[in-house]
Amino acid sequence: MRIEKSIGVNRNSRDVFEYLRFTRNQDYFSVWNMADPSMKKEHKGEDGKVGFVYSWDSTNKNVGAGEQETTAVVDGKRIDFSLRFFRPMTNTGTSSFVVTEAGKDSTTVSWIFDSPSKFPMSLFSFIFKKMLGKDLEKGLVNLKGILEK
Repeated sequence: MRIEKSIGVNRNSRDVFEYLRFTRNQDYFSVWNMADPSMKKEHKGEDGKVGFVYSWDSTNKNVGAGEQETTAVVDGKRIDFSLRFFRPMTNTGTSSFVVTEAGKDSTTVSWIFDSPSKFPMSLFSFIFKKMLGKDLEKGLVNLKGILEK
């Protein structure tokens, strides 16, 4: 299952990349991070670097528990993550932010999510794609608002 959403941001690509590379900034634009202000969060390693792990644990069933590890940082271009979900369902996936210069002060940000979809859950992948796609879009709109202030 692959979901990819993009948005244009009126800001230079370097500024956009530097904001996105720090996982902790997701607290300000990701709908999942913002869904439960009282969730437990842990951080291991140096944010913005490969190996950084962000863990969360929430009683909110839409947030659950899991961890996100930074697996690659391509300077100015891309940040890749490994995702491990523990609750409400056990699953794994990957996520990426791809930053593309679209002009002098214009950038396209793509947020990509990939996850295996095994039978019988694969029968519902269109529902997950629609639901998760909306959340990615909301997060990108939030990101745009922050970066264009």
